[in-house]
Amino acid sequence: MKIRDLLSLVKIEHTLFALPLALIGTLMAARGLPPFGVFFWVALAFTAARTVAMAFNRIVDRRLDARNPRTADRDIPVGKISLQRAAALTIVAAAVFFLSAWALNPLCLALSPFALGLLAGYSYTKRFTVLSHYILGLCLGLAPVAGWIAVTGSFGWAPAVLGAGVVFWVGGFDILYACQDVAFDRRTGLFSIPARFGEARAMQIARLSHAAAYLFFVLSGLVASLGWCFFALSLVTAALLYWEHRLVAPDNLTRLELAFFRVNSMVSLSLLLAVIGGLWC
Repeated sequence: MKIRDLLSLVKIEHTLFALPLALIGTLMAARGLPPFGVFFWVALAFTAARTVAMAFNRIVDRRLDARNPRTADRDIPVGKISLQRAAALTIVAAAVFFLSAWALNPLCLALSPFALGLLAGYSYTKRFTVLSHYILGLCLGLAPVAGWIAVTGSFGWAPAVLGAGVVFWVGGFDILYACQDVAFDRRTGLFSIPARFGEARAMQIARLSHAAAYLFFVLSGLVASLGWCFFALSLVTAALLYWEHRLVAPDNLTRLELAFFRVNSMVSLSLLLAVIGGLWC
């Protein structure tokens, strides 16, 4: 087994579309660049937390993945990575996460078990609720709040409002992604909005979710007293969300990978650039 196999297991490259969310929280709190030490520990904590979430999810879902034609070639089902090594990676990443939280401040450390519990618990939610998409959104929506707490050692309304937007943004694109597995989810008794309501209705719900997300993004700029550049640049975010929905249709999911990974990476980066612009103009 090689290091790149472990990186493949947790899709380390997808951290790039989520990490900006934590960095936004630090920038808002510091009203500019945070100290390098804070930046380093936040980035390390976020990467470790996401590694725990992904590796644990692959462990929990290994039997389901093996039965689903779309996921049957994942690392654990095909034996590329053993269950023991995946568990070891999860434990090591959890230790790094707690170390990073300890290095930041007491509130980060006190909240770290709850955050990790939520990340791990998400893996079970599709077994009993169609709201699993939004619970995943909550996991990522904590990122800007955590970034704020890392800098200030206290809570704040601005990252909480932004985090609410992330809940709807992530929930919306996860609904789109789940459209691939409607038949499998129904056959195995898993819960998802597409499996419950059908692809066409699910895409309508995803569009409404992304409209709500954008409203929360704009509101977070008002709460954070960001400059006019934030609101101007946030129009790029709106355009990207619109484009994402233009790429998919109930009877055509061929461009879903483009919509899910590339467009969403650009959404998070556009938000980061909008916040930077709002802080400096």
